[in-house]
Amino acid sequence: MRAIAVAAAAVSLLGACTSGPPAPQGPADSVASKPPGATTADGVQHSPNARLVANVPLSAPFDGEQAWGTDLAFRGDRAYVGNYEGFTIHDISDPAKPKVITRVVCPGGQNDISVSGNLVFLSVDEPRSDDTCESLRGDSIKGWEGIRIFDVSDPAKPRYLKSIETQCGSHTHTLVPGKDPAKIYLYVSSFGPAPDTAKCKPPHDSIAIVEVPVNDPAKAAVVAQPVLFQDGDDESQPGATSGCHDITVYPEKNLAAGACLGNGILMDISDPVKPKVLQQVTDAQNFSIWHSATFSNDASRVIFSDELGGGIAATCDAKTGPDKGADAVYDIVDGRELRRVGTYFKIPRNQTGAENCVAHNGSLLPVPGKTIMVQAWYQGGVSVVDYTDPAAPKEIAYVDRGPIGSSGEPQLGGSWSAYYYNGYIYSSDITKGLDVIAIDDPLTDPAKKVTVEELNAQTQVSYPE
Repeated sequence: MRAIAVAAAAVSLLGACTSGPPAPQGPADSVASKPPGATTADGVQHSPNARLVANVPLSAPFDGEQAWGTDLAFRGDRAYVGNYEGFTIHDISDPAKPKVITRVVCPGGQNDISVSGNLVFLSVDEPRSDDTCESLRGDSIKGWEGIRIFDVSDPAKPRYLKSIETQCGSHTHTLVPGKDPAKIYLYVSSFGPAPDTAKCKPPHDSIAIVEVPVNDPAKAAVVAQPVLFQDGDDESQPGATSGCHDITVYPEKNLAAGACLGNGILMDISDPVKPKVLQQVTDAQNFSIWHSATFSNDASRVIFSDELGGGIAATCDAKTGPDKGADAVYDIVDGRELRRVGTYFKIPRNQTGAENCVAHNGSLLPVPGKTIMVQAWYQGGVSVVDYTDPAAPKEIAYVDRGPIGSSGEPQLGGSWSAYYYNGYIYSSDITKGLDVIAIDDPLTDPAKKVTVEELNAQTQVSYPE
């Protein structure tokens, strides 16, 4: 919950916090050592088994300097893409020829998005003058932040239904199906308390839980604010946190994994309104910003990512090394304890100092008996990694656009989220729009046999084994 000028607050705006090194000033401090791969006429480098098949560029009204693309969700033959200026609904019935159905203007960073049936949910984590789509950036002391709900039963004419204000705003949210199908829940993650604010005073060691009646979403409301940590105001201690960045749930397993800035957590969500923390882990040596989590299909492991530098720094370089700004695998022992295994994984292509690059959002490919994940790395591109053996994780495919522009100066961009959905990889590029990527490889081809009706990457479902 912070009112900060965009130029001075890129870290906060891009989904992290203010920890981590400053962004580099140019490419001189990094060595470009990308392995050989095919390169298209427009400079997109890719492995032989992956290719960019379509792109829908950002266009009016999402053509301003700060109209940054953010997260993705899917239902049927539609892709829903968040943007700092609102959200877009794409028709992906033909993945090679995606089309814009509508762009909804409703500003509010970062408009993290999810979909359930005919409902779309957006997270707003910057103070607004009010909760309307006509709001302006507001007062950091009293401004509105939280969740907005839209009805998209007519995808060409979405209707704004309801707003719910949440403590410290909503940086991200996670959709949790209720035990009663008439209800769904949102776990609202937020952070950054400040003593001078009216609505986000420290300590902020909790999440908000919003209950949404499916048949009457206008009655959605915060029904719980569980405290997950007991470190109070003292954030100097190892593992202390000022809130969660992202939570991934696996309802069939009654588990959730939280990336909560200072640590990773495992939770029991048997009662979705009363999550219980089972285990907390820290990694002060190598993890700076616990950003997100992905379970293996059998929920025996979880992959955590570290967003070193907050998404604006060029950390995919030889100087930073392979163990920071990377992914780490944790076994789930006896269903309740996290234990790190294997080695860290980071993309093997060193980027230039002009490319913001670090581990970001991804999802599993439904390959039976394997743990294969596609992941966004900002300007490091989109990477597909086999984590089946955590001692030897291996990149098996990639698509990398290369640096934005030709000045050699750092510019914000790249893939925010990359998810596998019904045979293709979809990537939300911050400045380039929606990318559709095909992967053809004997290892991943079995995934093409699996289709789902809906995908919110932070709400995992089991795939056939």
